[in-house]
Amino acid sequence: MKFDVLRSIGHNIADSLASGLGFPIGVYQTDIFGEADGSHEGYIEVDFLTGTSTGAGPSPSLAEAIVHYRDALSKLCEQHRVDLSAFKQVKARYSGAIPSQRFVVTVEDRAGRLAVDNYEGFDGHRPLRLDRLGRVRRDRGKVVQVRQGETQ
Repeated sequence: MKFDVLRSIGHNIADSLASGLGFPIGVYQTDIFGEADGSHEGYIEVDFLTGTSTGAGPSPSLAEAIVHYRDALSKLCEQHRVDLSAFKQVKARYSGAIPSQRFVVTVEDRAGRLAVDNYEGFDGHRPLRLDRLGRVRRDRGKVVQVRQGETQ
C-alpha cells in the first residue's frame, strides 16, 4: 500500500468535516471551527478511527457527526480498496476562526510512517510558502519513520 494513498484518505475525511456540510455522513451541518474557536481550549482534535474527540467538548450534534465520520472512513477505505487496519492513526486538529481556520491532519500507518500535513480554510488547501529560489509553492508536509515503540 502506498503511503500517499493513506495520506489522501486522511485529508479527504478531515476536509469533509472541515467543510461543515457532511456529505459522506448524510448531510450534517457542523461548525467544528466555530465550536473550537469558541472554547477555552481553542481546538478540537478528532480521532477518525475511534470516532472520538479531545480538546474542546463538541456539541451533541457535532459529537454524533464525529461518530458517523468513523463509519465514513471505513467506507472511504473500501472505495479505495484499502484495508482500514493499514492505519495506526488518522487524526485532525481543528482550530481558528474566519479567516484563519486551519486543520492539521496526522496519518500514521502500521509500518511506522507518519505524516503531519497543515491545511488552511474550510476548503482545506495547503498553505503557500516561498522556496529557496523565491517561487511560490504549496507546502507539503514530510513523511518520517517512527521508531518501533514510539508514538507521536
